[in-house]
Amino acid sequence: MEHNHDENCICKNEKRMLIVIIVTIFAMIAEILFGYLTNAMSLLAEGYHMSVHVVTLGLTYIAYILARKFKNSELFKNGTEKIGILTAYTSSLFLGITGFWIMYESVMRFIEPEEILFTEAIYASIFAFIVNSICIFVMEGKNCIHHHHFDEHTDYNYKAAYYHIMSDILISVLTIIALVIGKYFNCIHLDAITGIFGAILILNWASKLLKHTVKILIDMEK
Repeated sequence: MEHNHDENCICKNEKRMLIVIIVTIFAMIAEILFGYLTNAMSLLAEGYHMSVHVVTLGLTYIAYILARKFKNSELFKNGTEKIGILTAYTSSLFLGITGFWIMYESVMRFIEPEEILFTEAIYASIFAFIVNSICIFVMEGKNCIHHHHFDEHTDYNYKAAYYHIMSDILISVLTIIALVIGKYFNCIHLDAITGIFGAILILNWASKLLKHTVKILIDMEK
């Protein structure tokens, strides 16, 4: 029964992932198009940032397809579970790179503050927050994702994608708060400070996911 439950959850996760990818693609196109029409660099940056997520989520979905296609193949004597684990490992690296990039950019902007188009940046962040919140709502499912722990029944592939989107929501919330305060109270450094804080949390998520996926890939004892 437990094995069938896990397979059922993975099937649901695959369907949810396709919906999330479609939503993200539409949002990405809208932000890039509106960014060019309004010449708002913050919207363009957020749009291109979403394109990275489309690639990452696409890898997640491809992993599901490959795992299902080769489920009974003799090429995979121990099953296809590690296809998803490998994708989750790759996603954790992307997540880590994102964290380090945000950390670097935030530190540089703290040292040398740049002019911020507050209104456009706030709109972009709110739009990103709404889109990613929709994606998280779609991804949520009873017993189909373990929020607080990793175990043998965790769908690491799905959890990696979940962390990517949650990191975007976190950054969007922190950015909105920082931009609003910066706009009305002339506290320009707060944007950089919240970026550093967000980067630390993202790196923490990435390290946990990386640790658990590496252990499975190299068959390390827990």
